[in-house]
Amino acid sequence: MSSDSQDLRLGQPSRIGQPSRIGPPLRIGIVGAGIGGLTAALALSDGGHAVTVIERRTGFSEVGAGIQISPNASRVLASLGLAASLRRAASEPPGVEVRTLDSGRRIGGVALGTEARRRFGAPYYVIHRADLQTLLLDALRGRPAIRLMMGRTATTLTETESDARVCAEGASGTQDLAFDLVIGADGIRSRLRGHLNPAPLRPGHAAAWRALIPIESVPEALRGAATGLWLGRNRHVVHYPVRDGQFLNVVAVVPEAVGDEGWGRLGDPAVLRVFFRGCAGPLREVLSIPDSWLVWSLADRAVARPLARGRVALIGDAAHPVLPYLAQGAALAIEDAAVLTHALAAHPTVPAALAAFSAARTARVRRVQKAARANGRTYHARGLVALARNAVMARLGPDGMRDRYAWLYGWTPPA
Repeated sequence: MSSDSQDLRLGQPSRIGQPSRIGPPLRIGIVGAGIGGLTAALALSDGGHAVTVIERRTGFSEVGAGIQISPNASRVLASLGLAASLRRAASEPPGVEVRTLDSGRRIGGVALGTEARRRFGAPYYVIHRADLQTLLLDALRGRPAIRLMMGRTATTLTETESDARVCAEGASGTQDLAFDLVIGADGIRSRLRGHLNPAPLRPGHAAAWRALIPIESVPEALRGAATGLWLGRNRHVVHYPVRDGQFLNVVAVVPEAVGDEGWGRLGDPAVLRVFFRGCAGPLREVLSIPDSWLVWSLADRAVARPLARGRVALIGDAAHPVLPYLAQGAALAIEDAAVLTHALAAHPTVPAALAAFSAARTARVRRVQKAARANGRTYHARGLVALARNAVMARLGPDGMRDRYAWLYGWTPPA
């Protein structure tokens, strides 16, 4: 996947029992081959549609970090025939250990592992983003109705009553592509979002610093299978093992006065160390190991109103970017793919299906955005608010902390 204008028609199908559509199959264009776009391509192909995925990159790299796939998302991926692949590629942490940044004192926990699987009927996974993308791409090779166009940038979108057209530019020239439906899955800085709602990004006033550390370099105290969450004033750290325990994925969130509009940038390790110079010894040691960090400025945005209209739909961060304090960015995109596929099967026209999709998703994604913002304030609290937070965690215990989010993790796609 390295040429600048590559068309790939991929593989043989697998049956997963998706609902059949009312009426003929649709021609569907998806802009963006991230987690949401690839999941949507699989779901819609299994729903009987012809899918074209347009991706501006010329290939898929190992760049990225770990992500969390909570039960609300893992059950969707399992329904697409990916359960066995996920078990091989992902890890299932037994829980989350919550500690204070300064002293390392344990203040609470969240029970996951077999308890989460039993409670919600699906596993809670952590996985490297590149590994999840790889297994999605492998699944695409089993769907001959999916066309993957690499090295193409969707520059314009026009819509009529009968179709939606995307202008895709690449090194070999420009193509005008006609579809019955176009889906914007092109991330937080979506080009397609302006077609429905041009609302600006809201800065999160924080940045996430991400790194992968070889597990043999990690202090023994932090090599366990559990996820670690360290809370402090205006900052926190999350870490968990990925790639069969060979690496520790580390995310440090720190204040940032002015955000960066790019897709990520290199961070100076000396800058990060200043933020954590007074933290507990084992954590300070971990944060001193990487000589390279990738930094993303955090932001969210009001939910597009509507999420879909006519022959254009938005999913994932293109529709409803969410701050990372609930680890639900990828999960919501995966949910979107399932709901959109169901809506297209249940309604006789594209506009009717998109109206139903928008109505079904808006309240939920707003609730998740609101909860993520609240979690950020809780994570970064100080003084009496931090003491109250710690007391609540201790009172609820690991099972109670998990069950606070039953409304989130217990979500199931439409029958």
